[in-house]
Amino acid sequence: MSTPLDTVLAYHERTKHHFQRYAAGPGGLDWATQPDPFRTFAGSPQLALPLLGDASPRARYADLYHRDSVAPQPLNLAGVAALLELALGLSAWKQYGGDRWALRCNPSSGNLHPTEAYVVVQDCDGLAEGVHHYVSRDHVLEQRCAFNTDERLMPAGSFLVGLSAIHWREAWKYGERAYRYCQHDAGHAIAAARYAAAVLGWHVRVLADWGDGSISTLLGLSRDADFGDAERESPDVMLLIATQAVPDTLSCAPLAQATIGWTGRANALSSHHVHDWPVIEEVSDACRKPETTHTPWPAPALPDSLPSPCQADAAVIIKQRRSAQAFDGETSVSADAFYRMLDMTLPRQGIPPWDAIDWRPRIHLALFVHCVDGLAPGIYVFPRHGDIEAKMRAELSDEFNWERAEECPAHLPLFRVMTADARQAARVLSCHQDIAADGAFSLGMLAEFEASLGDAPWTYRHLFWEAGMLGHVLYLEAEAAGVRGTGIGCYFDDGVHDVLGIKGRWLQSMYHFTVGGALADTRLQTLPAYGHLARG
Repeated sequence: MSTPLDTVLAYHERTKHHFQRYAAGPGGLDWATQPDPFRTFAGSPQLALPLLGDASPRARYADLYHRDSVAPQPLNLAGVAALLELALGLSAWKQYGGDRWALRCNPSSGNLHPTEAYVVVQDCDGLAEGVHHYVSRDHVLEQRCAFNTDERLMPAGSFLVGLSAIHWREAWKYGERAYRYCQHDAGHAIAAARYAAAVLGWHVRVLADWGDGSISTLLGLSRDADFGDAERESPDVMLLIATQAVPDTLSCAPLAQATIGWTGRANALSSHHVHDWPVIEEVSDACRKPETTHTPWPAPALPDSLPSPCQADAAVIIKQRRSAQAFDGETSVSADAFYRMLDMTLPRQGIPPWDAIDWRPRIHLALFVHCVDGLAPGIYVFPRHGDIEAKMRAELSDEFNWERAEECPAHLPLFRVMTADARQAARVLSCHQDIAADGAFSLGMLAEFEASLGDAPWTYRHLFWEAGMLGHVLYLEAEAAGVRGTGIGCYFDDGVHDVLGIKGRWLQSMYHFTVGGALADTRLQTLPAYGHLARG
């Protein structure tokens, strides 16, 4: 009889892309069943949220990486609205001919956005107590339920943001591999929420001990009558957001028991499904997380982060983030910018986004360097914690040289393992996409795979979350450096392992990313994110 871990391992193998074939997918896009990108709950009371304006709190992007450099804002409606807008709200609309689509502050595979967000509040000026669903299209909250008690259920100056996933949104385009992309998106959303909170001087903690059942109950995801024939949502994670220090944990039971007066019915996203890809729900069930306890991993002491020349407001950097569609193949990045990007992937105590999670890094970087000033082109390896270097040396190709990169800051463990023109390899391994070769550098994210899963198959999700968080750091750092980044979910898993000489299944690929000088598409018209909302 197979175990949940067996199911997870089988799913990961089954959904790998291979040179001879791709993972099972629809083979073409059925535009008649394209999912609605926005979930709503008809019948739930709506509250229009205020938009960021000139009077909004301002923090420089570079200040977000320095503890206590941004004064905390009070917890009120304006603050919650600002966090939602910067983390999960729209950044612009794009239009080409008769087609129009939204861009958001949190990136998503294929711009399909499976992630839904909920806010759980108590004692927040201007916002009714209870559970609310966020509709990014209109920047409104739909109140799903209220609380039936005056008892304090959360620490003063705090509230919760719950994230869920609608797998169908990704499966419509990507088939069986969609579950991977939903987890990437959850990681991006966690990081986006942490950066948005930092703009307000707030703190974020993933409530890693909560189980999926508790999250479903509190957010109303398990309420069959409220969904009917609509696509269901799978619980992802609960974030505790606080204006001051964040407690390590919070009990869910009192919150769930206090909910009363549920309202609203979820909209169906597609009229019907041509494919349902049952393996996605199989792996989702296998990854279902119970209530757990764990010992937090303390981030090691590191030198202060390398300086950033970016003087822009953090909100400007966050809202201008885009996924590049093509690179010019010429723009290089400076060594200082490159090292700064790597430095920001290292966890530091009290520094976003890594202080939102409390587990040891499990994802490490294999970099294909093309055009970094002062750095020889080739393949580089970047272990993200010191305890893993010896293991990686043993598990990667015996032909690798492991030379420290010249003039690299001492605290960055960057090794050049092969000097070569790696552009063709990067292109081929990323499903023959030119964008992986035309940037200044691209990279693959390698997870400590089997050791991480152990007896907890739900940590499969955490690996993708961490990869998504890494991608989000690189997105914002690229913008701050005057270039652009893009995540690449399509790659030949085992092809990457062959190039790196990976032995066995100890390391597995989780995500690809590339950074470079973006080519603008002048055919597209950019429209304001919330130009349709007439608010004072």
